[in-house]
Amino acid sequence: MAGQTVWTAHAEEGEAGMAWDWVELAHGVVALADPLSVVTNVRLVNADGEVLTALQAARFINEMVRALPWQQEVERALRRRLN
Repeated sequence: MAGQTVWTAHAEEGEAGMAWDWVELAHGVVALADPLSVVTNVRLVNADGEVLTALQAARFINEMVRALPWQQEVERALRRRLN
C-alpha cells in the first residue's frame, strides 16, 4: 500500500500545511516514501532572519514530520479501509 498524507495548522500568523507520500513497508509499518520530498508552505529562517534553502530546511521539516502522529493515523485509515 502507498498513499499521501496532508497535515494543516491554523495559527495567528496564517495557515501552514505539509504533505508527503508514504509506503507500507510491512504490515503495520509505514514510512516516508522520500524524506526529501515533503511539500510545505512553511518557511524556516536562520538566526539572521534569512530563509533557509529547501536542502537546509529538510532536516527541520523531517523533525516536524517525525513529531506528528501521522503513522498511527495512516494505520488507522488502512485498518478502516480493510474492514
